[in-house]
This record gives sequence, C-alpha cells and structure tokens, in this order.
Amino acid sequence: MSWPAFEKMKSRFAELEQLLGDPEVINDRAKYTALAKEHGALSKRLKPYDEYLKVAADLANAEAIVADANQDPEMKALAEEEVVGLKPRLAALHEKLEDVLLGSEENFDSIIVEIRAGTGGDEAALFAGDLYTMYGYYARTMGWKVEDISFSPGEQGGYKEITFSVSGDECYQHLRYESGGHRVQRVPKTETQGRIHTSAATVAILPEPEEADVHIKDSEIEWERMRAGGAGGQHVNKTESAVRIWYKRGTSDEIEIKCQDERSQHKNYDRAMRILRSRVFERTQQRLHNDRADQRRTLIGSGDRSDRIRTYNFPQNRVTDHRINLTLNKLDQIIAGNLKEVIGPLKAHDKKQRLEGA
Repeated sequence: MSWPAFEKMKSRFAELEQLLGDPEVINDRAKYTALAKEHGALSKRLKPYDEYLKVAADLANAEAIVADANQDPEMKALAEEEVVGLKPRLAALHEKLEDVLLGSEENFDSIIVEIRAGTGGDEAALFAGDLYTMYGYYARTMGWKVEDISFSPGEQGGYKEITFSVSGDECYQHLRYESGGHRVQRVPKTETQGRIHTSAATVAILPEPEEADVHIKDSEIEWERMRAGGAGGQHVNKTESAVRIWYKRGTSDEIEIKCQDERSQHKNYDRAMRILRSRVFERTQQRLHNDRADQRRTLIGSGDRSDRIRTYNFPQNRVTDHRINLTLNKLDQIIAGNLKEVIGPLKAHDKKQRLEGA
C-alpha cells in the first residue's frame, strides 16, 4: 500500500537529486546548502517508507504462497513462518510512518534542556539535580550525547538552574513532553521531624535549530564581557571570560543570556548564542502553536513552564503524570533513567489526539 504523502516526498527527493548535480546550483553556495539540507531530511524520512514497501511486498508474496492450494507443503510451511514474522514488522513500520508524518514540523536531533529550581529552597535545588541526573541516564541509554552548557549550583547540592544539550536521533520527539512544572514530595535531608515537604522545579525542552534557521541581526543584540561569579579560584577572579547577551526585537521580545562556565570567552559566547537561538525559535513556534490552538488543542506538548505536569512521591515510590492520569509505582526506576514507561504512553496519547484532529 502506497502513502500519497510519502510518494510526494519521493518525487521531491528525485528532483533534489537532479538539482544537486546542476553546476549552476553547485556554484551557488547558499542555494546548494539549503537544497542539501532538504535532501538529507527527506532521505531520513523516506528510509522507513522504503523499508515499509519492501516488507509489504514480501508479506504479500508469502501470503500468496500460503493461499496457493497447489503449492508444495514444505514451501507453504516456510511461507507461513514468514507471514508470522512479517506482520508485526509491517505494523511497527506503519506506526513509524504515522509518527514521521505527525512529527514533520518537529524533527530535531538536537535540543537544549533548561532545569530551574522553583519553590522549596535547597530541596528544590536538590530536586533539580535529580532531574538532571534522570535525563542524563535516559539520554545515555538511548545512545544520545549530553553536553553541559551552563549551571548555577545550589548551596546544599543540586542546581539553582542548569542548561545542557542533548543530541541524537529523535531526541526531541521523546523529550518534548517533559516541558513544564515537576513537583516532588519527600522528606528533605535537613528535616529533623520526618515531615514530607513539597518542592518544585521547571523544565524547558527547546529544539536547537540550525544557525541558518534563525536569523539574528547584529543590531538586535548587545553583549559584554564580565568576570565569572562563584567558586573557581584565581582564574574566576582575574579573567573576564564570562559573557552576557541581551537580545531585543521591538518592545515585546527581550531575552538575556549569561554564560560563564568555559574559560574561553569565545566558547561562552558561542554557547550563549546557541541558547539564544533556541529561545527565539521557541517563541516563534509558540506563536504558531497559539495561532493553531483553535483548530487543534492537545493536553500535552505545549511546553508551558507554569503547567504542573508530574509529581514524584518518594515515600510511596510513586510517579503521577497529571496530563494523562498515569500513575506508576516505580519512582526508583524512573528517577534512575527508566523513562520509557512514562514517555511511551505520552507519545501514544499525543499521537491519538493528533490523528483525531488531523
């Protein structure tokens, strides 16, 4: 069975193959780069479709052999085994193709994650540290790369805030549901009477666009060198390696970024610009989301920090995701990075909503 949307992609892919071989396009660096990027993105999206067509053809052939009354019994038995193996593969690929189509506007293999301690003082900073560790474990089990960008440590451990990047195949598709408010209920280490306290942290998942996808004019930013604050010894006190960037576009868009965790001013500037591009891109995407809100509303994936999305109850070893009323009594496993049992149902729920609203 062919899919019109993917057949259209195949036509465009063939067209791009010809264009990329055109000497006029090759000599136009900007045009060639844009077409090469589109070609690469289409190639990745068409790969599961090509596999789907092959498996579908193999299944049809095997089923034809099984249905043939004149077929050799031994061949028929082999074909029956093949049918049993191919059917689940085809179903999995069918689901994969739906995901590709539904996620066409959100196909990012690099994201920036921001975690900030909320209400709860030192305990909130410790919880922010737990979330950072949880995402780090999960990312590594998925084969993704984690890179710290900036952080501000808490006085008793953990982080007041920490920013890091995650890069790897479909990392945004999995982690996009983590944006929002996370609440923890547990007995803090400093609590002498054994009382349960409630603290909070917020998480923001920001797609990291290519530099060419977000154009920031020099006139829209101001930046300054500064000495890094906090611990760090003589180097921190004497070297102005930290960078602060102000972004202003009109009166409504104002963003301030500070980065001080590298000894190189150049590296701090580059990291600050990565965060800035992601935030500018996020604001653009949020406007598009708001424009489409009346057409399709979804309970998850909005990324609003003010939304309380999940509660982690340590005394009862329980995690509750409030968006889909999911409760799991295995907090110890989830905080250790086994997020698949949370993210899987969220993806399935979001997919169902998207298909219903398509």
